Amino acid sequence: MNFGFLGIQFGFALQNGNASRILQTFGADVEHLSLFWLAAPLTGMIVQPIIGHYSDKTWTSLGRRKPYFLTGGLLAAAALIFLPNASFMAFILPPILVGAGMLMIMDASFNVAMEPFRALIADNLPDSQRGLGFSVQTFLIGIGAVMGSWLPYIFSEYLGISKTADQNHIPNNVLFSFYTGAIVLVGSLLWTIFTTKEYPPEEYAAFHANEPKVESGGLLSIFQDFANMPSTMRQLGLVQFFSWFALFSMWVFSAPAIAQHIYQVPKTDTSSIKFADAGNWVGILFGVYNGVSAIYALFLPAIARITSRKITHAFSLIAGGAGLISIFFIHDPKLLLISMVGVGLAWGSILAMPYAILSGSIPSQKMGVYMGIFNFFITLPQIINGLFGGLIVKHLFNDQAIYAIVLAGIFMFCAAVCVLFIHDEKDINFEPEQ
Repeated sequence: MNFGFLGIQFGFALQNGNASRILQTFGADVEHLSLFWLAAPLTGMIVQPIIGHYSDKTWTSLGRRKPYFLTGGLLAAAALIFLPNASFMAFILPPILVGAGMLMIMDASFNVAMEPFRALIADNLPDSQRGLGFSVQTFLIGIGAVMGSWLPYIFSEYLGISKTADQNHIPNNVLFSFYTGAIVLVGSLLWTIFTTKEYPPEEYAAFHANEPKVESGGLLSIFQDFANMPSTMRQLGLVQFFSWFALFSMWVFSAPAIAQHIYQVPKTDTSSIKFADAGNWVGILFGVYNGVSAIYALFLPAIARITSRKITHAFSLIAGGAGLISIFFIHDPKLLLISMVGVGLAWGSILAMPYAILSGSIPSQKMGVYMGIFNFFITLPQIINGLFGGLIVKHLFNDQAIYAIVLAGIFMFCAAVCVLFIHDEKDINFEPEQ
C-alpha cells in the first residue's frame, strides 16, 4: 500500500534539497526564495480538499484513490525533468519564471498524489492498525527521502559527475538526480497500483455499517465540512501550524543559511565550488534527518503504547526544536549531522502521529475530504511564512538566513506545548476527565 509514497518522497526530497539552489542559480535573491516556495502550500490548500472530496465519491476499474495518485505522479515526474532544464527554455521566458512555473506544477502534482495515499491507509485499516499503517508509511517516506537527498552528492563524489556548471545552468549531478527521481516516482506508484486492493463501495460500506451515515453533498459541501470539523481536528490544527511554519523555514532557508553561516559563502556567490559543496551537504543533512525518521517511525507505535500519542509527539517536536536551534552554534559542517537527529525525530512523528490521531476522530465516509481539509493546517503556515519569511530575513535578520532556522526551532517548541491540550479519545492510554 505504502510503497508508492517512497517514490513520491524521493521526488519531493529532490525538490526540498535543491529547489532553492536551482532558483538562486537562475537569479533569485535569498529574500525572494520563500515567495517562490509559496507554490506548494497555495496549490495544496486548493487541490487537496477537492481531490479528497472527489476521491471519496470515485469508483473506477482502477479503484477509488489510485487514479488520483497515478495522475499526480505522472505530472510530478514530468516537472522533475523540466525544472532543472529551465535555462534551455529561455527563448520562451526568463529561466527564473520557467523554473518557478515548473516548481508550481510539481507542487500541485505532489499534492494530487499525496492526499489519496493518506486516505488509502485509513480506508483499508481499522483504527487499531492505523498508527502502524502511518508509521510504515513514514518509514518508506524516510527511505525515499534519503535516496533523493543523497543522490546529487553520490553522483558528484563517488561517480565523478560534475557538481559545477556555467552561470545560469544546473550541474549534471543535480540534473541526473532529477531524471532518476522521475523514474523512481513512476515505478513505485505503478508497484502500489498493481499490487494493492481497494475495497469496492459495497464491501467498504459493510465494514463501516455500524457508523452513523453522513450526508455527502456537492463540491460546496467542503465548506460545510470545514465548519463542522471535529474538535480534535481543530486542536491538531494549532500544532500543525507551528510545526509546518518551522519545516517551511528549514526547507527554504537551510541551503543559504548553511552556505553563509558555516561555509562563509557570500550571498551573491552561486557558482563557486564552496557554494556547490554547501548545497550538496544540505542534501546529505536532509537525507540524514529522513533516515532517522524512517527508523524512528518503526518505534513510534510501541512508544505511543507505553506513553500516549500526545506525549510521543510532544517529545519528538522538542527534539526537533533543539536540533534546529543547535545549528546556530555549530561551525563544523559534520557536526550538523547531530542536529539532524533531532529534526528526524520530529519529522518522523509529524508524518505519523497527527494522522493517527485525526483518523480516529472523523467519519469514514468523509475520510478523503477531511484528510484534504486537514492539509489547510499545513498549507496556511507555509503561505504566511512564504509571504513574510523573506521580509523577516531581509529586514529583521539583515539577510542572515541562519536566524530563520533559529526561529523555526522556537516554533517547534510551541507546537510541542500545544500537543498536550489535544483531546485524543481513541488513544489506548486516553483517560477521560472526571
